[in-house]
Amino acid sequence: MAIITFLRHAPLALKNQKCYNGHIDLEIDTSLVDYKKIESLQKQKYDLVYSSDLKRCTQTLDLLKLFYIKDERLREIKFKDEFEGKSFDEISKMPIYDERYLSSFEVWHEFIALESIEKYKQRVKNFLATLPKNKDILVCSHGGTIKLIHSLLTNIKYEESSYSISYLESLEIKI
Repeated sequence: MAIITFLRHAPLALKNQKCYNGHIDLEIDTSLVDYKKIESLQKQKYDLVYSSDLKRCTQTLDLLKLFYIKDERLREIKFKDEFEGKSFDEISKMPIYDERYLSSFEVWHEFIALESIEKYKQRVKNFLATLPKNKDILVCSHGGTIKLIHSLLTNIKYEESSYSISYLESLEIKI
């Protein structure tokens, strides 16, 4: 049996937290890193390590001193350029915003995201399908992507899932 551990990257600067950061390439804020979590993670042994190609993930694995394979399929969903890096509060003050966009997950998603939820799911499913079934693997990715993986593996619709993962927290799946 193999174990896949999905790890959310280290914290971003406070001004970048709780924002729609999608494909924007932000660095971690090392002053906010819980180094006890880093030490605990360093004690684990993995046969393979994969990372989103964005800095917040690669820098996290650099802190862990691990060799990793970058894979852009592990990125967060792609938001429209005008929303990348913005908080909900900032978006709600934009002239194009309308409260009607909050009427459903689908309406909100179509308003804010450049990548459809189906393309996002397919991209992540394609990554998961390539993973070896006989290795212990660490995958460093983003909160939304790990939530999507959790929903795919538990058959809970992404939009109905309340699953959330904090910085430097992990989700282990036995396969």
